[in-house]
Amino acid sequence: MIKIATGTPKETLREIDDYKLSRYACYLIIQNANPRKEIVALWQTYFAIQTRKQEVNEQLLEDNKRIYLRDEMSQHNKSLAETADKAGVKLYWVFTNYWYMWLYNWLDAKWIHTKKQLKKSEKILDHMWSEELAANLFRATQAEAKLKRENILWEKKANQAHFEVWKEVRETIKKLWGTMPEELPATDSIIKVEKKLKSGKNFLKSEESENRKKKT
Repeated sequence: MIKIATGTPKETLREIDDYKLSRYACYLIIQNANPRKEIVALWQTYFAIQTRKQEVNEQLLEDNKRIYLRDEMSQHNKSLAETADKAGVKLYWVFTNYWYMWLYNWLDAKWIHTKKQLKKSEKILDHMWSEELAANLFRATQAEAKLKRENILWEKKANQAHFEVWKEVRETIKKLWGTMPEELPATDSIIKVEKKLKSGKNFLKSEESENRKKKT
């Protein structure tokens, strides 16, 4: 309870209920209030800026995760290729398609390009979100470990091992109610993301600057 002046000539005090609101409750109240009132307009602007800041921070986090995981994928794919070679794999593209076809519900690399609306020259891994890259990284490490652990020295058996690893990865995603890899959309090329981060742009400031230019 708090006491406030009634505004009457006698300036008497009366008690009213005092409520502590959550940030989200404040947001809902302001978003549904009359923006013609100055205090409402100011708070609506504040929440809009804070929401955009959060979006930018989340995007930066995702971009950095993608760059890290893509680099890890490059390293582990090289290592897996060497291990597959020692295991007797001669047709590496067939070995690779075993990876795509089981994780991506029998879609080979060509069909994945089509489904994700990528050009033939674009690398599928370069256009994956971090979630999809992480699944692929897990597959690469486990496939290599299986080839080594079982001392596989026959191409057919190596392909079968890769198939088994992918089957388990896909089943795990299903059990966790995750989005299946073939349903995940493609995103900007990792090369574009790296250039963006290297430029050191503050995208929030850039947007504010553009808005000011439009108003002038």
